[in-house]
Amino acid sequence: MNDYQIPAQTRIGHVHLKVSDLQRSLDFYCGLLGFELMMKYGTQAAFISAGGYHHHIGLNTWHSLGSEPAPDRFPGLYHTAILYPERKDLAAIFKRLVDAKYAHITGASDHGVSEAIYLNDPDMNGVELYWDRPKELWPLDADGNLTMFTQRLDIENLLQELK
Repeated sequence: MNDYQIPAQTRIGHVHLKVSDLQRSLDFYCGLLGFELMMKYGTQAAFISAGGYHHHIGLNTWHSLGSEPAPDRFPGLYHTAILYPERKDLAAIFKRLVDAKYAHITGASDHGVSEAIYLNDPDMNGVELYWDRPKELWPLDADGNLTMFTQRLDIENLLQELK
């Protein structure tokens, strides 16, 4: 068995997505979701951020310009998860998506440890928008083991955060 354990402070720094149309992806990630364009790298790549970090998401058309989405049943990235700091922030982005009549919302789940909205970007890349509940509220079984689950998210209750 491997005795190495990755340091607890390790984080996923960024994701880099192949897209078919750079501007369409910038319209989605910056225009709709609110990321900030940090820089374009020529005409085929861009780097976007939340809060001025050099980049949380890279977008490029280097191998994918004008292509069709990857087939659902092929290996690849399932989704990119974007962690919001507070529950009201998740409510606000959900309301923004609904107000924009964004047609690619694919689900909404309560996982016990988190609440999530699922959607696809314009290239049908999966995107999870979520917030984590405080660790002391995570569900545990009788032996103290974490018990995540997937249940329907109470959207009406989520939207109450905006009142």
